[in-house]
Amino acid sequence: MATALPSGDQWTIRHDDHEAVIVQVGGGLRTYRADGRDLLFGYPEDAKSDAGRGHLLMPWPNRIRDGKYTFAGKDQQLALTEPARSNASHGLVRWADWSVVQHDSDAIVVEHLLRPQPGWDWTLRLQVAYTLSALGLMVTPAATNLSDTPAPFGYGVHPYLTAGEDTVDELTLTLPGSRTITVDERLLPIGSAAVEGTPYDFRAGRAIGTTQLDHCYADLTSNNGRWTISLDHRGTRTTLWADATRFPYAQAFTGDTLPPGRVRRTGVALEPMTCPADAFNNGEGLLTLEPGQTWTGSWGISPG
Repeated sequence: MATALPSGDQWTIRHDDHEAVIVQVGGGLRTYRADGRDLLFGYPEDAKSDAGRGHLLMPWPNRIRDGKYTFAGKDQQLALTEPARSNASHGLVRWADWSVVQHDSDAIVVEHLLRPQPGWDWTLRLQVAYTLSALGLMVTPAATNLSDTPAPFGYGVHPYLTAGEDTVDELTLTLPGSRTITVDERLLPIGSAAVEGTPYDFRAGRAIGTTQLDHCYADLTSNNGRWTISLDHRGTRTTLWADATRFPYAQAFTGDTLPPGRVRRTGVALEPMTCPADAFNNGEGLLTLEPGQTWTGSWGISPG
C-alpha cells in the first residue's frame, strides 16, 4: 500500500533547466530550481512544510489580533492559530487540499474553494497559476467572491529564497522599502517608521550579517510597475519581483524566532503582500471583494 506524502500530490512543471514542484496541501511551492541551483530553500518530499515554507496566505496574511474583527457590522471570532500570541495567523488555506484545474508541461493552475466557517462567512474561489519561462517563475493568484455580500480579503505568500549561502548572514540583501511597520511583542502593528538611519535600511544593498529581520516594508520603490528584492551571494543572485500596485507591502523574515534546527536563518522569507498585519481591524491595505468580483496580481522569482 502506497504511503501518502505529508504535502499530498506533487505536481512538477519544467521549462528548459527550470523546474518547480507545487503541492496539493496548501497549493504552494515546495521547490524551485534553475540554472542547476535552488532558488528556494524549500522542504523535502517526505516532510510537511516547516515554518510556513511556500504557504499561500489567504484570505489574510500575517496576524489578526485575538482572532477578532468586525466587518459589515458583524463581529467575527476566528480560531487562534498562533496561540502563544493569541492571534489568528496566516489565513485559512495553508493546510487545505487544492486541486488541479490545468496542468501543462511548463504551467499549472491550482484551485481551492474556501467555504464559510467559524469567523468567516463567505465563499471564495481561489486560484493560483504557476508558469515557468526562460525568465523564471511567475505566480498569478486570483480570488473571486462567490457570495452575495462583500467580503474582506488580503493575500500573502511565504517563499524562502536562497542564493546558495550556508547561512543568511552571508547574503547581501537589496530591498527598496523606505518605511517599516512597527509592531508590539505580539507582532501586531502600532505605527510605522522610516528606515533611514536604522539597521533595516537595505535600499542600497548591504550584507545581512547579524541583523534579525521580521519586518513588513512599505513605500516600495518600483520600476516599470514592479518592485524587486534581491539576494546576492558571491556573484550568485536570486530576485523576487511583484506588481507594485497589487502588492504594496513585503515582509522580510530571517527565521530567528523559529525553534532551533534547520529552519533558523536558512533562506530569507520574502513575502509579497496586499496588506500588513491586522488589516481586518486597522483597514490598512484591506481589500473588499464585491459579489462576483475577482482580484488578481502577479509576482515571481528569477535567477539573476
